[in-house]
Amino acid sequence: MSANVTFVSGFSSATSPSTAVRRGIRWSRYTLVGLAMILGAVLANTLFYYVGSALVGYDPDFVVLASPGGAIIFTFVPAVVAVVLYAGLLRFTQHAARNFSVIAAIVFVVTLVPDVTYIPTVDGSSPAQTAVLMIMHAIAAAVIVRMLTGGAYSRAR
Repeated sequence: MSANVTFVSGFSSATSPSTAVRRGIRWSRYTLVGLAMILGAVLANTLFYYVGSALVGYDPDFVVLASPGGAIIFTFVPAVVAVVLYAGLLRFTQHAARNFSVIAAIVFVVTLVPDVTYIPTVDGSSPAQTAVLMIMHAIAAAVIVRMLTGGAYSRAR
């Protein structure tokens, strides 16, 4: 594999033509955007947890919405996975935003399946609480996809 050597301000760097650096990705900026996205998704769903509680009044027997901790954990973990997945797509594919959007749409639909099939069988569940869960999935998906594919970090300036 051949390497391109460039000289900038007296420093040289060797990069493979297939690296993401060639595409202008600033990984330090991506890390900050990823952290902001995780925080934004968690905060948005936590806020909606409380809005839903005020509108619906969660049944204490419904373990899924028993506390905001569940909403935080079940938003945080997928958001971290999304950051790692999108970083991989940026690094190894030509159309990372499009590929990620397709994957995110599929994952979003798959996450709704338990809300429609399993959640109604859980003690204390109600259609209104199920709707809150489904809206929380949509909020997380919207924040994650928008912030990662927005491209604020992807071009070196």
